[in-house]
Amino acid sequence: MALLEARNLRKIYRLSKRNVVEALRGVDVRVEEGEMVAIMGPSGSGKSTLMHILGLLHAPDRDGGPEPELVVEGRDTTRLSDSERTRIRATRMGFVFQSFNLVPTLSAEENVALAADYAGMQGSRGRAVARESLELVGLGDRGGHRPSELSGGEQQRVAIARALVNRPTLVFADEPTGNLDSARAGEVLALLRRFNRERGQTFLLVTHDAEVGAVCDRIIRMRDGRIVDGEPALGVA
Repeated sequence: MALLEARNLRKIYRLSKRNVVEALRGVDVRVEEGEMVAIMGPSGSGKSTLMHILGLLHAPDRDGGPEPELVVEGRDTTRLSDSERTRIRATRMGFVFQSFNLVPTLSAEENVALAADYAGMQGSRGRAVARESLELVGLGDRGGHRPSELSGGEQQRVAIARALVNRPTLVFADEPTGNLDSARAGEVLALLRRFNRERGQTFLLVTHDAEVGAVCDRIIRMRDGRIVDGEPALGVA
């Protein structure tokens, strides 16, 4: 069953009168419930733009071609208001970024509780689910530490805890191992795969790293704003 299905996704960035970038040129994509999918391709191929549109962070262009469609959990999201899109992101989706994006003045627990608050879990309930989420990623004893007091791998695990605190059905990760050494990267990938298998959560990972692609169920390859190939990941165990 498709958790996410998109057609005719286009995105043009007009940097100046003479400088126009066609980031997406009519992309169709389908992600099944419970899949772990890698989106791969060279820099500038449109990977991150595709993730931002699928994650409702940006909207597809509506002019210059066929009407775009983006159905998430059976709901067409292309005409939703900004507040409706924000609510879906906060309650049904999770996001992990290469740069961690943690608030430096907040502790690990407070960073995760902030996401819980956005999802509607405030006060003591939010702090409780934040602690539970940190326990799940092996950081139950580090909740009081600020990001500067944590290693890169620990910061990324905090980011994963934050992404999972609302028990999302769909998790997006943009270069989740890009700032990590090989050992820490392996730990992060194992965590993502564990939640995919144990909870049935769907993961969509943007990456340059073939090792990330190898742990996924399927690889979508992009070039010049288009999907050029889709294939099973040979390294799936």
